Amino acid sequence: MTDILVVTAHPQMAHSRVTRQLMLAAAKLPAHRVHVRDLYALYPDYLIDVAAEQACLRRASLLVWLQPIYWYGMPPLLKLWLDEVFAFGWAYGPGGQALRGKHLWLVASTGGPAESYAPDGYNHFEFEAFLPPYQQSAALTGMHWLPPLLLHGAHQVDTATLQGHIEALADKLQRWPDWASDGIQPHASNPAHPSTGKAGEPPASASASASASASTSTSASASTTVPSTARPAR
Repeated sequence: MTDILVVTAHPQMAHSRVTRQLMLAAAKLPAHRVHVRDLYALYPDYLIDVAAEQACLRRASLLVWLQPIYWYGMPPLLKLWLDEVFAFGWAYGPGGQALRGKHLWLVASTGGPAESYAPDGYNHFEFEAFLPPYQQSAALTGMHWLPPLLLHGAHQVDTATLQGHIEALADKLQRWPDWASDGIQPHASNPAHPSTGKAGEPPASASASASASASTSTSASASTTVPSTARPAR
């Protein structure tokens, strides 16, 4: 059984400064402990093998989403992976217990500096304001949400800071699950919505509809939290 599944997505991985180095660092760890899946290398045609991805998830106790922040959320192929792999009746809804009790960890980089994520910054909100879609994805599927690992200002960060961030990721992966209870947010109940087949939607007969979260996420650096704008090569 592989303890850790790292699912990474970067549309321009060959030009990435941060995500590529983090992916390579994770891939150097023992294969029986860490399995890395580069979505854009596996599925350049966007035709995801759902059964294969679900099989990988079944074997893991920790799921890592490794990504740059794209317009306050996921790169498109990672979002498609989430839509298709976290399926109704498998990940949530009636009978959807496959992910329950596992852990979800976001490792992300942002183009914007930390100070841009503030009411007086150009992103207008604290970075935490963009995390609810990620957190609710964990809650709906019965997963434990872990504090993100974020690197801010990825285009400008110096080499020493980047190297320290890479080492922090490798250290946490090697020490898993020793740190799992540090700041863990327990999963919420996974209600059985009878019919819609869409994450977070109650049955048509429900008196109140569930509110949808905006799509945004990021990764935590050795120091602070910061999302990115639309610059891709992070």
